[in-house]
Amino acid sequence: MKKKKYDYNYKESVMTKKSLIKSIVGVALAAALTQPVAAQQETEVTLSRFFGSCEADYGSVADVTKARGECGIITALVNKFNTTNELGVVVKPQVAEWATYYDQLTARLAARDVPTIAIMHESVLGDFVARKLVEPLDEGFEQVGIDTANFTEQAARGTIIDGTTYAMPFDTWAWLWHFNLNLFEQAGLTQADGSPVLPKNPDELLIQARQFKDATGKPYFGWITAGESVAPTRTFLTLVNQQGGELFRDSGHRIDMQGKEADIALNLMKQLWNEGHIKQGLDYSGAQQAYLNGDVGINVNGTWVIDNFVAASQKAGSPLEDGYTVVPFATLYDQKAVFADGHSWVVLKGGAKNEKERAGALAFLKFLWDHNYEWSRTGHLPVSKSIIDSEEFHSLPFRTNILEISSTGRTMPSNVARQRAVETIIGEEISNMMLSDKPADDVKQSIEKRVNRLISK
Repeated sequence: MKKKKYDYNYKESVMTKKSLIKSIVGVALAAALTQPVAAQQETEVTLSRFFGSCEADYGSVADVTKARGECGIITALVNKFNTTNELGVVVKPQVAEWATYYDQLTARLAARDVPTIAIMHESVLGDFVARKLVEPLDEGFEQVGIDTANFTEQAARGTIIDGTTYAMPFDTWAWLWHFNLNLFEQAGLTQADGSPVLPKNPDELLIQARQFKDATGKPYFGWITAGESVAPTRTFLTLVNQQGGELFRDSGHRIDMQGKEADIALNLMKQLWNEGHIKQGLDYSGAQQAYLNGDVGINVNGTWVIDNFVAASQKAGSPLEDGYTVVPFATLYDQKAVFADGHSWVVLKGGAKNEKERAGALAFLKFLWDHNYEWSRTGHLPVSKSIIDSEEFHSLPFRTNILEISSTGRTMPSNVARQRAVETIIGEEISNMMLSDKPADDVKQSIEKRVNRLISK
């Protein structure tokens, strides 16, 4: 896997060498712009994505301001593009389940059933670039007016590899604590201004969790322990990074679980589980419902649920009514750090059958880039410097609480291959530790054996 590099000088050099081919997209796009809409033949762009399906609520909504949540906003954005673009381009979404998304995408590529555009986590992008499955996009971005110099630092690190841009960043997301302040107030764990009292170390966390349970009869945390493996990984990596621990050695070709940081993180997670401070048996939907029903104090989840939880806190009679706030995963050790990643859009090789489709794909990416503020209403951080610095973004609820993620976010090292599979293995073993009482030492050995066999090839 190539090492990611954010080097504009290198990028400019590459772009100069490729000047003979960079006009192709522009010619096709310019030709499309000069033709009357009625005279154009419809150009279909297929869009492979997760984020769920919500046609019943948003299938006909093209006013993006009326949409909420990831599914609602991306559906409305596609509807708006399809009804307003003057290029005769129609984007047709192909919605896939999140958990099996990359397996499905890989199978489609093998069968040559290639979508034009696909959503892709930045942590996965390197694998697809190494396999030469995605198109470089610098020339196309230049043609349609996407300025890579306006990418935030984290977005650039995630989408520019060895000086070449392979994806359009869509957001930066991270691991957060979503509070039910009504329950925290009942437990005496709020400050005078109504904000939650945050634990500053593991001992304070355990004291708080016991106090919360005594006062409310409910678990402190609701996080996913069934049906999904990556959630425990994100918590574990956050705790290791907050101690300054490094798990990956030999240029990302080996994981080392023998450091004290891994022990400390696993033992804390195990103790929280054994003392009943994590509600048991929750898959993703169950964890969401438990939080919305007021069955737990904190939902450990990503930025993408902020908008939905804000909406719940505005409903009369909701357990969250006037009682929601969110912060990055609390700092329990010496360093501020939280697991972070980002969603991006790639143009897959073989997806566009001709230059009109490729031009249509780039036009849609430009549309998404121009509407990055709308996507940030989900709770994700924008990827455009101008938007993240804007008063409009800062005025959104709780965004000032999470802005620090742009500097405290920690991804898995970019030279680690097959990161999605690595996350799954780590999460499966941690789940085994909690659900079946597998000893922590055995968990560490299993992680090392399985991950090293995977990434050493």
